[in-house]
Amino acid sequence: MNATVTTGKDLQKMDPVFGQLSFNGHEQIVFCNDKDTGLKAIIGIHNSVMGPALGGTRMFNYANEWEALNDVLRLSRGMTYKAAITGLNIGGGKAVIIGDAKTQKTPELMRKFGEFVHSLSGRYITAEDVGMETADMDIVRDVTPYVTGISEERGGSGNPSPVTAFGVYMGMKAAAKQQFGSEKLEGKKVLVQGIGHVGETLVEYLTKEGAQVFITDINEEKLYQVASKYNAQIFTGEDLYSADVDIYAPCAMGATINDNTVDKIKAKVIAGAANNQLANENTHGLILQERGILYAPDFLINAGGIINVYAEIEHYDKAEAMRRTENIYNTTLEIFDYAIANGITTHQAALTIAQNRIDLRKIENAK
Repeated sequence: MNATVTTGKDLQKMDPVFGQLSFNGHEQIVFCNDKDTGLKAIIGIHNSVMGPALGGTRMFNYANEWEALNDVLRLSRGMTYKAAITGLNIGGGKAVIIGDAKTQKTPELMRKFGEFVHSLSGRYITAEDVGMETADMDIVRDVTPYVTGISEERGGSGNPSPVTAFGVYMGMKAAAKQQFGSEKLEGKKVLVQGIGHVGETLVEYLTKEGAQVFITDINEEKLYQVASKYNAQIFTGEDLYSADVDIYAPCAMGATINDNTVDKIKAKVIAGAANNQLANENTHGLILQERGILYAPDFLINAGGIINVYAEIEHYDKAEAMRRTENIYNTTLEIFDYAIANGITTHQAALTIAQNRIDLRKIENAK
């Protein structure tokens, strides 16, 4: 048997963590492994200036460990700015579990993951994300208090997805007002990509308002189910990015706006629930701006979920969570105005405002 030996010098050149393009001054990266349960997870704590890092756990069958690492780095960074832009006193973190949530997720695996979360002594507080259910968070709660989004029966805020969808809906209405002159979505053609928990609820909001909704998803059974339930149209074109619609709402995985798609998009507004929609924030954000396409920053308009689970930390009720989420409408309009006034993209505007709040808190903490 021949083994390839990587020298220390070669490993240094690789820079497997700190050299990642998605590494952005993260405070801590924790690799979790348990042979008995098959758990392979990564916890990323990006920034804790505003408070303990809060962010959901995503279980996904990544192609490789580098893909998982890149995802947790990008997602945890996004959580920092999501919390800051919405005025929450919480830091940014995220976790990913490598594996198929449908076939490999077990109660034992979730309990073991909870033990790793608990070992961080509250620096990271987890919650529900892609591939997770409220019941999974209840299992994690059995071994650690550092979890949010547990069931209402156990005193939690429950599934955050409906609140996330409401925030996206508010952000979309704000974008429509900015781009079309009216917040009304009646008659507007909206393409929703991804109809999971959040996407389906968004479809419900849109159809109730009278929008013409097109849907697409890799799960054909769910696609036909949602189409029938809300009288939505299944998108049948060859290229969804060049679809003749008014609004494109990415609600699945991130980076759908990339080198291959950004010049195809015909929609005049992009407003969806997916995290990290821009593969390259600067390049693709600028291209959208130059093409006259209004981008509603994802980490702002999809913040309803974190607002909802934050209630378990600050002890406010569901009505207050919805009120705070509704305010995403006003914050989105403020971001658009700031971008225009400063001649920058909407994404840059949101990042700047969020970073200013973090910097101010850092100065206060140092006194």
